[in-house]
Amino acid sequence: MSMFDVSRVSAEVGEDQISFETGKLARQASGAVVVQSGDTMVLCTATMGNLRDVDFLPLTVDVEERMYAAGKIPGSFFRREGRSGEKATLTARMIDRPIRPLFPKGWHYETQLVATPLSVDHVHPYDILAMNGASAALAISPVPVAAHVGAVRVGKLEGDFVVNPPEETLEELELDLIVAGTDEAILMVEAGADGVSEAEILDALDIAHSEIKKLCAAMQELAEKAGKDKIQLEAEELDSSLLEEIRSSHGAQIDEATSIQGKLERQDACNAVKEAVVEKYAPAAGDGEVDAERKAEVSAAYSKIEKEVIRKRIAVDKKRPDGRAQDEIRPIECEVDISPRVHGSALFTRGETQILSNVALGTTRMDMRLDTLGLQTTKRFWHHYNFPPFSVGEAGFMRGPKRRDIGHGALAERALAPSIPDEESFPYVVRVVSETLESNGSSSMGSVCASSMALQAAGVPVSAPVAGVAMGLIKEGDDYIVLTDIAGVEDHLGDMDFKVAGTADGITALQMDIKITGVTFDILRDALAQANEGRQFILGKMAEAIDGPRQMLSQHAPRIEAIKIDQEKIGAVIGKGGETIRALCEEFEAEIDVEDDGTIRIYAPTGELVEACVSRIESMTKEAEIGDRYNAAKVVKTTTFGAFVELVKGTDGLLHISNVKPGERVDSVDDVLSSGDVIDVTVVEVDRERGRIGLRLSDDPSVAGKSPEELASVGSGDGGPRRNGGDRDRGGRGGGGGRRRERERRS
Repeated sequence: MSMFDVSRVSAEVGEDQISFETGKLARQASGAVVVQSGDTMVLCTATMGNLRDVDFLPLTVDVEERMYAAGKIPGSFFRREGRSGEKATLTARMIDRPIRPLFPKGWHYETQLVATPLSVDHVHPYDILAMNGASAALAISPVPVAAHVGAVRVGKLEGDFVVNPPEETLEELELDLIVAGTDEAILMVEAGADGVSEAEILDALDIAHSEIKKLCAAMQELAEKAGKDKIQLEAEELDSSLLEEIRSSHGAQIDEATSIQGKLERQDACNAVKEAVVEKYAPAAGDGEVDAERKAEVSAAYSKIEKEVIRKRIAVDKKRPDGRAQDEIRPIECEVDISPRVHGSALFTRGETQILSNVALGTTRMDMRLDTLGLQTTKRFWHHYNFPPFSVGEAGFMRGPKRRDIGHGALAERALAPSIPDEESFPYVVRVVSETLESNGSSSMGSVCASSMALQAAGVPVSAPVAGVAMGLIKEGDDYIVLTDIAGVEDHLGDMDFKVAGTADGITALQMDIKITGVTFDILRDALAQANEGRQFILGKMAEAIDGPRQMLSQHAPRIEAIKIDQEKIGAVIGKGGETIRALCEEFEAEIDVEDDGTIRIYAPTGELVEACVSRIESMTKEAEIGDRYNAAKVVKTTTFGAFVELVKGTDGLLHISNVKPGERVDSVDDVLSSGDVIDVTVVEVDRERGRIGLRLSDDPSVAGKSPEELASVGSGDGGPRRNGGDRDRGGRGGGGGRRRERERRS
């Protein structure tokens, strides 16, 4: 008889089966579920710790990628997983955001959700399974969350919507939409797209919610089979009489302080009123001691009243804290070329939010290598976001990017990615960094705007400018208002944070977090339409600063040039043992990549060096034609009948003895020329079938000033020209041809 009491349920989502199993693994966690689809399997645990004396929800979410899950060994020096990568961090955020609002107020037990992918089949992405598994683990734990949360991905592939599409198709999707919600409402949306319409987003959300209901039903079934008794938590109730007293004594002051338009000034005024309220209703005792519990109660009562005042003013009276209309965007100022030595920069200021974005271009050898569980192994475009504490007037530690920074950077990257040209048309690696210099709402959307302008200033041929705007919702009973370009206080006190980015023609990124139930599709439709109007307005403001990509790259940007040569000439460029290509790299400070099809990419610090290197390679690989002139060509061997002259590496021509000294008879070539001499010569004869090239001195009166047609009748002298080492006693000196290239490859 098995020692495990296993419970298992499943749901059919799209074309796949998703199963939830508990009772076998990680039994000491408060709740542990293995969620599986295909051969992708994720262990999700929910663990309740100690009760903490804090005034916030002590919830942490971790996603622990294990490379063995995909049969990989970590690429780090220690061959061990380090800190969470971007994919794991973003997945953890997607687990956290819809679940956090469902915890009961006053829940102060340490709670940790951990998702560990145990097996990955590269067909069923683990992120969706982790999101569902975390909620299922909570469902069977003693933690009294309000509802179960299901999650699905809806993709648009070749014009059709697909639920939970295979991982190999993710890069091809026209829309990649991740939706989480309860059986009653949608709570979170993450989307990247190639410019889809608002109507398509709504259709995809409708499809997603119908699948989410199946997952929530499966979690409920699992909870009924294996769930533990929930902890009964008494709802925290503020003293109603205290609330009334504060409203009566300080209501007018609260109303006045919260009406101040400036962010910092409003904060200072509200803090002053709060201090007065605390001093009045939680005074210090005679010995100077303050009753901490009473002070916390009074502070909570003040915060509740402040929130009520602001929300009523916005939703019912239709008055925003800074006096704007509901669809009004704060004043915008755009400027490019802020940082003189970077490859492209732009400053985007919208009210009290200010972003400086900077672009750096690099060679394809500088692409980002991804050591993750996914199929994608490299990136050639990425966006980073920084949020220093001074941006909100605070002093604090700066110890690398936080999860929020990674999430905001990824959102802006998703918005901008569809506009980035492919490698063939723009063979550069592109990194954009957004520095938040001021913040009062929607710095992530400000980053989209600043970065789009910076890319254009850098000369990146983006397909279209991209702008973003943050929308908000405040709902009081039947009264609600959709707000365009929300400020920080509207985000903090509102019921929905709705960020939309895109071009003039469609949406490229979407992020939505809903904190309440009752947000209908009609409200979402209004919000999307209002966001479209705001986005078009912002795009117009951006166009006043820069209207399209510049034609030239910055003088400080590296130059990349791609040329195509005959495959038979590859050996001439590489040289024996690579000596030729190494010499080119050193002379022109360049990196040179040679591909089997004859494509050569040259990377150098300046345009002049690239052009010079291209010219040299073209001259090395160009077939000699009558009339071509070669200056400073080196004599490589003298014979009884003439001198062999190296035109380019691997290709020689013959200067016949009758032409080494025009107008005079010469008994021996060595009387005039020696090996190593440098002379100027002109091609006067080419015999491709016999591999011969005939030369004359460029200052020969019979050659100077003549056209190729006239030179063809001049001739090269007795004996005829030879190419690729036509002189047998020279041991077959050659170059540039197919035979030499094969010898080099064998060597």
